[in-house]
Amino acid sequence: MNEILNEDLCIIVPVYKNENNINMLIENLENLNTDFAGRITVTFVIDGSPDNSGLILIEKQETFKFSSRILFHSKNFGAFSAIRTGLEFAKGNYFAVMSADSQEPPELVRDFFNVLENDQADLVLGARSSRDDGFINDTLSKIFWMIYKKLVLPDLPKGGADVFACNQLVRTSFLSIKEPNSSLISQLLWLGYRRKFLPYKRQKRRHEKSAWRFSAKIHYMLDSVFSSTDLPIILALWIGFLGVLATIIFSIFLLAAHFSNSIDVPGYVSLALLISIFGSASIFMQGVLGSYLWRTFENTKNRPLRLISRSSEYNLDSKHKRDYLPIQFSDIN
Repeated sequence: MNEILNEDLCIIVPVYKNENNINMLIENLENLNTDFAGRITVTFVIDGSPDNSGLILIEKQETFKFSSRILFHSKNFGAFSAIRTGLEFAKGNYFAVMSADSQEPPELVRDFFNVLENDQADLVLGARSSRDDGFINDTLSKIFWMIYKKLVLPDLPKGGADVFACNQLVRTSFLSIKEPNSSLISQLLWLGYRRKFLPYKRQKRRHEKSAWRFSAKIHYMLDSVFSSTDLPIILALWIGFLGVLATIIFSIFLLAAHFSNSIDVPGYVSLALLISIFGSASIFMQGVLGSYLWRTFENTKNRPLRLISRSSEYNLDSKHKRDYLPIQFSDIN
């Protein structure tokens, strides 16, 4: 499959319940291909979509004015997995992710490729400056990304990010991370490298309702937090530690009141001391154990210990200097 296509600029499009958006999507992709003089190759990943999105694309594929491949997941694995699949199969020089519902303007992809080809960055992310998903969704999204930026990923733009583009180096490094139940954006930002954010306005959906269910949003939120930070564990540790200190002070007052006969209820002092001591100690020990579990969890991620962004060689005899991007992992094509 890969040898048939002569790839340069690659676009990955996850597809799930988008049959009514296909015509607009194809039109946008053909316009992009025209802008880049026919250099575009599109990889569609049908992520177990229950509608006819995949069949429509198969029927229309020979009419596309751009090179393409269509991949089918055996079931719905989620947009994160679909993007990863697209990156694994695409073999070009630059890679961009584009939504099938066209909520991100297609001009954003054009700007992505221009930044990468001008060597202004290794990774480009779309930073949502505004969105039109309804008052409730917009408000909840703003609150989530505000807290996430403040406590988990300070480098993240305040409106969050969904789509991105990268060069071969970032693609290879990203594919070296093999973690289920994680956050795509947090992994990309963890990689480092030269990055740039391009602001855009998220457009209103023109067809159908979003397949992004509330339960999926909650799952994504939990994955984003628990895979990226030990903050919940640290909070438990500090609550337990402060509880122990408060218990010591409380115990001193209780014992003083007991020996001064200010408390005449039988068994009150001993019961209050036992509850306070064991309660705060239990929370503190949960924080300690959680700290060990977090470190174990971090080690099971199997992320590379370092990534090299650039390399320079100089031959003293030939006076020849060579700058190049090194291959990070030989097992990734």
